[in-house]
Order: sequence, then structure tokens, then C-alpha cells
Amino acid sequence: MLCACSGEQFKFEDAPRSPESLATRDFSASGLSSRTGDWESKFEDAQVDEAESTLRDALSLNYEEARALLGRLEYQRGNFDAAFQVFHGIDIRGLTPRMTRAIVERTWQRKPRTKGDIISSREMSMHSVSLLLEAILLKAKSLDELGRTGEAAKECKIILDTVESAMPNGMTEGIGEDCKLQEMFHKALELLPKLSTKAGCLDESIAAYRRALVRPWNLNPQRLASVQKDLATILLYGGVETSLPPQLQVWGANTPKNNIEEAILLLFVLMRKVASCEIDRDPEIMDHLTYALSISGQFEFLAEYVEQALPGIYNRAERWYFLSLCYSAAGQNEAALNLLKKVSGCSEARHKPHLPSFLFGAKLCSQDPKHAHEGINFTRKVISFHDQTKHFMGEMHKFLGICYGNAARACVLDSERVVLQRESLNSLNQASLIGHKDPELIFSLALENAVQRNLDAAFRNAIMYSDMVAGSSGRGWKLLALVVSAEERFKDAETIVDLALDEAGRIDQLEFLRLKSVLLIAQEQPKQAIETFRILLSLIQAQREEVQAKKLQSEASAEKILETQTWQDLSSIYTKLELWSDAEICLDKAKCIEFYSSSSWHKTGILLEAQSLYKEALVSYSVSLLIEPDYVPSIVSTAEVLMKFGKASLPIARSFLMNALRLEPTNHEAWLKLGLVSKMEGSLQQAADYFQAAYELKLSAPIQSFI
Repeated sequence: MLCACSGEQFKFEDAPRSPESLATRDFSASGLSSRTGDWESKFEDAQVDEAESTLRDALSLNYEEARALLGRLEYQRGNFDAAFQVFHGIDIRGLTPRMTRAIVERTWQRKPRTKGDIISSREMSMHSVSLLLEAILLKAKSLDELGRTGEAAKECKIILDTVESAMPNGMTEGIGEDCKLQEMFHKALELLPKLSTKAGCLDESIAAYRRALVRPWNLNPQRLASVQKDLATILLYGGVETSLPPQLQVWGANTPKNNIEEAILLLFVLMRKVASCEIDRDPEIMDHLTYALSISGQFEFLAEYVEQALPGIYNRAERWYFLSLCYSAAGQNEAALNLLKKVSGCSEARHKPHLPSFLFGAKLCSQDPKHAHEGINFTRKVISFHDQTKHFMGEMHKFLGICYGNAARACVLDSERVVLQRESLNSLNQASLIGHKDPELIFSLALENAVQRNLDAAFRNAIMYSDMVAGSSGRGWKLLALVVSAEERFKDAETIVDLALDEAGRIDQLEFLRLKSVLLIAQEQPKQAIETFRILLSLIQAQREEVQAKKLQSEASAEKILETQTWQDLSSIYTKLELWSDAEICLDKAKCIEFYSSSSWHKTGILLEAQSLYKEALVSYSVSLLIEPDYVPSIVSTAEVLMKFGKASLPIARSFLMNALRLEPTNHEAWLKLGLVSKMEGSLQQAADYFQAAYELKLSAPIQSFI
């Protein structure tokens, strides 16, 4: 008996056939079956003798302790119902005050009692306290096994209430040296939140986890980390929002405001412990932190922790791939691409190719025309492993087609451009045969056909894309309207824009209002266009007055660009109407928003040229080209002004126009001006060819660029 209380439990394999101890007699007297007729196995003789010897050494065994021992026996045999019945006979409510006093008395004593210490007959020993706490714990476990999880949680809570009332400031050092109180309490700390979770009381489970962490309970680092991780997990995935109670809000403004912030804080603590080797490495911690930072949009923080991850958690390719995902999500695609280039670099040539990195690299390159050739290389690498990537082949051909198209638009040689354009359409069509239900693919096919002026195919694909997304895509409506406008069906394009305005979001709605104004200008309805521009500017002004914290950075940037373009378009209208002062006011407004805007300086040059101020106009065009050297409208306008300075300037004008056509081969204005230059130089046949090209391109030119 005393051995059992001192922390070394007997390993009962089976119960005795006819036990004669006081515990068994009490159990039988209470009307409960001891199952002596059903037990099939016996104790080993040595264990029985030792137990009897222990009982003889002890003067007496009280009722509650006997039930605690016998209940433990039933629990170890798996007789959970019998164990519960035994434990239920213990008057825990009546014993709790005595247990609390015994713990308080023990904490006051700085050293453990020796065998010679005299214990008052009314004072409960720490061994008895430990035995009864174990009885409550086993009762809770028995109830859980019987499916009565809610009642089990209540029983488990009794242990915590009892110990906390005796030790409100946490557990003192050395309390577990000569008894099992600390061990039983730690088990109860860990069990209570799990029982509450199992019972579906997630708010109580979170409160139990917090209860285990707010005071120093002498949990070893690994067990403490386990509690912290479990709390972070239920905060992240539990679906119950529980703010910190007032007594725990001790950090002021830095107090976690919601479950996600509290979980992130806990996971940061755990990551620091892993880094300092206080606890064993646990990959689940990084997984939970990844999820938490991702849903809260803190991708740069996530990248920092991935970089700090100890070697062995990820290999180099996986680490670079993970970091590239983080930086891309944070809007830093250049940094992401640089990391993906490392994966495909010579340092990884000896290792197995990391196909997810190639896939992601191809996707990022397809979104940026500057990296078109790198995107082609990425996609070719993935396609070369066709046996392993059959289910990715549609995506790869899509990315390859987009990259071919982007490369074609940046190409210098006409022959190379024609080849790249053909390859682009071939790849996109091949992708459509594999994944014909992909809306992004159909949109890319429509866009590429539109850029190559295959308007019938572009129109069919644009209609198909709108049907696939149920008319919910603003860019789909815009592309469809531009394709229709390229066929000079301006009224139909305006009808499409009106339909899109009803379905569009806030930013898309502003863009469609501007597109409608441009369509009205094309239909020579300047008054209606000015009124539409006025509505657009008033909407932008109203939205600017919103709280900036509620507005995303991308939305604010889009509104700024739209407002600048609106003032520029208004200046063009007033310039055509020869209202010079109004046009100048509009340009000043545009420059106040963005002074270093190539298009604003280009519009200024057009205004000055309309007033026959050619030298001043040439200066404005030069400023525009200093800001953006490849800005085609300013290149064409510069050539036009140079033509007015006489035949001596014609070679320079031709050079500008050829450069413009190199950058934008479908620019009908450049072909027209080049024809005029050839006519002024006397090359009439060449001029006729240029005029014919300008005419044909004008027939299929949209009112705004497709790209």
C-alpha cells in the first residue's frame, strides 16, 4: 500500500480471485460486485505477499483510500464501468477542503517530511492526496471511456481547482519529489482541454489550455511546448473566436486581438525554442505557422522564418521553392524568380529536378513580358519530363504559348516575330485540346488572337470565356468590347460596356466608365464623353475620402492611374475643341498626380503642336521619351514634328518611325507617317505600300490597346 502511494504503482496483470483486504471488503459491502467469480487470472504470489506485508505495516487504511486503490485495479483491468462505480463512492466534495489544506501545509514546509515526523490524525498526508487525485483522474478517464466526456471534463476540473486553490501562484519547486501530486496535476492539465474538445466545448477547451499556460506549473519544456502547440492548433482550426479575458490582457496595445494573432504568437515562441534546441524539432510547428501567416497575409514574416529554419527541415530546392511562394504572395515576383532560377541553376544540376519550381517559374514568367524567354526555358524543362508531368501538360502549353506571345511583342526581327507568334497560337491551341475547360486558357487564346488581329477567332474565344465565367470577369468584358470596337462597331461595344458596368466591381467599374468615354469620343460625342468623365472623377473623389486603412495598396494605385488617365483624356477632348486653357488645366491636374508620366508630357506636346508651337512640342516629347524611352506615341509624334522642319529632318523622322514599328508593328499611325515621309522623299511606290498597311491596320485597330 505505501509502495503504491510513493509513486511506484503495482503493475496488475489480473485481479486476485478472493482478496481479503479491507479495500475489497468495503467494495463488497457497498453492494458492488467484485467479480471474483468472473476473474480468470491470478496475481503472482510475490505480489500478493508484498501487498499483504504493506498493509500490515500500515496501521489502517481508510475508506476513500481503499476505494482509490480498488478503482485503480479495475481501471487497469479495463473494467471502466466497475472502476467508475468504485470511484463514485468516494466523497470528493467533502475531501476537497482537507486536500487543499494538506497541499498548503506541504508548500509551507521547505523540506519534505521524514519518517519520524508526526502527522495529525485529522491532517491528510501528501501520499493520500496524491492517491485521491489519481482516483479523480482515473474516474475522469473511466467516464471518457464510457462515452460520458462532458462529465469526465468536470471531474478533471476538480483536480485543477483543488491544486490551484492551494497554490494560486503556481507549483513550488520540489513538490513532486516524494509524492505523485505534481504528476497527477500535470496529467489533469493536459487531459482537461482534450476532454473539452472531444465534448465539443471548444471555448472551454481554449480556456483550459490558457489556464495551463498562465502560471508556472513546473511542466518540462517538451510538455509545455505540446500544450502551446495544441492551443495554437485549436485557435487556428477550431472555428470558435474567443478573445483573451481581461485578466490576461497584460500587453496593452500589443495584446493579441483575435485567435489568429494569439496562435501566431504561440508559434513564434515555439519556433524560438526549436532554434535554441530547448525542444525537439517538430515539423508541424512550421506547418501551422505557415498556415497562420498565410491566412493573415504576413508572407514576408513567413519568408523570414523559412530562412531561419534549421538545416534538415527542407533541402535547398524545397527551401528556395517555399521562399519563392512567400515572396510571390507578398507581391515580390522578381525576388521569387531569382530564387527559382537558383533551383534550375548549375548548383542543382546533380540533384533530382524540382518540377514544382519549374512549374511556378513558368507561371511567374508568363505574367511578366520581360521574362518571356526565361519562361520558355522553364516550360521546356517541365515538358521534357512528360512521363512525370502528364497532368500538367495543358498548363505547360498554356504558359509556353503566353511566353511565346510576350517574346514576339518584344522581338526586333520581323522574321523571328512571325515564328514566335505562330508558336504562341500553336501552343495555346494544343493546350486547349488538353484542357478545353480552363477559362484562363481561353482568355489567353482570345487575347493572343486579338493582338495578332485575328478578330473573328478573338471574338469567339472572348464570348466563350464570358460564358465560362458567367459574365463575372471584368477583363473578359473589356476584351470583348475592345474586339468589337476593333471592328468599328462602337455602338455594340458601348452596349457591352453598359452590361459590364452592372456586373463590375469598384475598380473595374471605374475602368469601364473611362472605356465608355473613349467610345463616345470615337463616335464624335464629346459632350457625353465629358459628362461621363465628370461622373468618373466624382466617383474617384468620393472613394478617396474613405478611410485609407480599409483600402488595399493595389486599389489605391489603380485609382491613381485611372484619375491621371482621365485628366489626360479630357485634355485631348479640349485640344480637339481648341479650348487651350481648359486642356492645359487638365494636364496640370494630371501632372499634380504623377509628374513623371510619359503620357502626360506626350499630351502636353500634342497641345503645343496644335497651337503650332513645334519647338516647345518637341521639348515635351523629348521629356516624355526621357521618362520612358520606348513610349511609342511620343516616338511617332516626335517624327511628325520633325517632318515639319523640312527635308533635312526626314531621315531622322524615318529613323524614329522605324524604331516605333520595331516596338509596335501594328501601329497604324507609324505606318501612315512613314508613308508621308516616303512621299516627301519621292518614293511613291513605297509610300503607297505604307499607306495600304496603315489602312488595313486602322480597320482592325481597337480604341485602346489590347495589352
